[in-house]
Amino acid sequence: MEHEESLEQIKKEYHGTLSAYIVGFVISLLLTGTSFYLVISKVLEGPTLIATLIMLAVIQAFFQLLCFLHLGQEAKPRWESVIFWFMVLVLLIISLGTFWIMADLNDRVMAGM
Repeated sequence: MEHEESLEQIKKEYHGTLSAYIVGFVISLLLTGTSFYLVISKVLEGPTLIATLIMLAVIQAFFQLLCFLHLGQEAKPRWESVIFWFMVLVLLIISLGTFWIMADLNDRVMAGM
């Protein structure tokens, strides 16, 4: 006879340690502060600034997924990871499809201007 885990035991498995939360919080603060400093101090400008801010945002999103949402740390089957990546796929389809449609409409409607 197999032993079934209680709901409380399952909840404990998905919670991270205090140190993981602190590390994630400090990294998020540092990345946000760095982004804010780059914009306010005007160290970078134009496309370089935009690319740097996007890179910092992606790094911060990765750390938040890892430290706060514990993505990829669940036991098999990894349903949370599957659901997350499906959500990313749907969001990409919606956003890229919107840009494609808007660009096509711009070409068709505003072509003579």
